[in-house]
Amino acid sequence: MRIPFRLLFRISVWIIALAMLVPVAQVVRYKYATVRITPLIAIRAAQSVANGQSVVYAKQWVPISEISPNAIRAVITSEDNLFVKHHGFDFEAIKTAKEITQRTHRLHGGSTISQQCAKNVFLPHVKSYVRKVVEAYYTVLIELIWGKQRIMEVYLNVIEMGDGVYGIEAAAQKYFHCHASQLTAEQSALIAACLPNPRKYKVDAPSDYVRKRQKTILELMPKMKRFDLVVQ
Repeated sequence: MRIPFRLLFRISVWIIALAMLVPVAQVVRYKYATVRITPLIAIRAAQSVANGQSVVYAKQWVPISEISPNAIRAVITSEDNLFVKHHGFDFEAIKTAKEITQRTHRLHGGSTISQQCAKNVFLPHVKSYVRKVVEAYYTVLIELIWGKQRIMEVYLNVIEMGDGVYGIEAAAQKYFHCHASQLTAEQSALIAACLPNPRKYKVDAPSDYVRKRQKTILELMPKMKRFDLVVQ
């Protein structure tokens, strides 16, 4: 039996509309709701169970008002120094990352904090062009619906900061026995220095490379501009 073209067209439109609207509903929800679990947290837990290991999970949500400005400044310095200026994408960084990847044949990231936040909250960490397209859509949505302050708040509460450690409050308590609001510039820079690969680079056992990154971040932190847009 052949399906009439008009019916097939309507079904396609409904599928596309649903695919566009579900992310909108998710983003609107998390503008106000606490993000308690992410795809990465679920994947890490499943991997631990599969390997016969105990599931290690340390995460505690804190509002941005209870996060040290040092931590926010350090993360912006380390991960995305144009965070307060761009609208979700740093096209120059993407171009540079592509050139480095082609030259070295090693994948080099050019994602902004907004893109990383969208990926962490909504998507599994798989490498594919489809995921990048969906990630871009979520990035546009959180920029429009959340704004910079909420993006930073969510990002700092869900990002992986060590084995089983998620979010700035859990990291502050584990590594420095303090709250996120009490983190110093040096402590914040050390955490930020490990973010590119928090399972390889250790806050509690920093390598010489991590210490060099920490020093560089500390030197650059005072130069961040328009920082008030995030912490107000």
